[in-house]
Amino acid sequence: MNRTPAFPRQADRRGRILVVDDQPTNIMVANQILSPEHDIFMATNGEQAIAFCRATPPDLVLLDVEMPDMNGMDVCRHLKDAPDTGGIPVIFVTGHQGQEQEIACWEAGAVDFVTKPVIPATLRNRVNAHLTLKFQADQLRSLAFTDGLTGIANRRLFDERLDQAWRHCQRSGATVALILSDVDHFKKYNDCYGRSAGDECLRQVAAALQVQAQRPYDLAARFGGEEFACLLPETSLAGAVSVAIRMEAAVRELRIEHAASDVSPCVTLSLGVAAIEPEADADFRQLIERADAQLYLAKGTGRGRVCAV
Repeated sequence: MNRTPAFPRQADRRGRILVVDDQPTNIMVANQILSPEHDIFMATNGEQAIAFCRATPPDLVLLDVEMPDMNGMDVCRHLKDAPDTGGIPVIFVTGHQGQEQEIACWEAGAVDFVTKPVIPATLRNRVNAHLTLKFQADQLRSLAFTDGLTGIANRRLFDERLDQAWRHCQRSGATVALILSDVDHFKKYNDCYGRSAGDECLRQVAAALQVQAQRPYDLAARFGGEEFACLLPETSLAGAVSVAIRMEAAVRELRIEHAASDVSPCVTLSLGVAAIEPEADADFRQLIERADAQLYLAKGTGRGRVCAV
């Protein structure tokens, strides 16, 4: 039976809002207006805001335009440029009015703006309107990008996120890593225990792999059949190998009986790992090909192991 994710009703869901302002008084005002309905987090400069969004992405950012060092426009552009934060809606709070300011807000990537001094009813209504749109989009995206059997990301989302991560790392000069894994002798497992047991096996393996994709921008996905992928942006080969080793161990620790396997009496994984610093004219398929070659090597040299390049 297919599983679809369970979502809270929108009326029951509190938004997670990051308020960014270098003036604590302004943060306090926003908190008083919005905290009865939503969970409010605070940052007093652009670097704090970006770090918070990457570590624990909020549902919406309420962002002051004028701040020292890194102004709100720069913060917004930085968030929109990164694959893991680009979908967070940003509402600017500005003390300036006029056509040029409005155009600058839209061009930076904002979904709306409010002017100072803030009118409580206006702020609440605009925040709630954009949160409603965000929650609806989250639901639709999750349904479209979730594997019906395992409940983790499907191939469609993996392809989208890999393309985003690849382009982001091209711009930043960072390394992107990929782990491809395959359940060893899965056809024999199905033949021995039946397809229903095989489906449950895949669900348990998927859940174990997803736990190891620990950062918000890591992605564990069902790649196809009994094959899984884990995308690790901004990760070195050594870091990705460490994750792969934990994944291999986590699946063994499930102790799913596999009497038909010649690797182990329990279900095991073969894993291939690759990492690339994307060049300007490179294609992300190179990363898949390298990881797949290492997966083939792991399967050809005994299975139940990690190979990397």
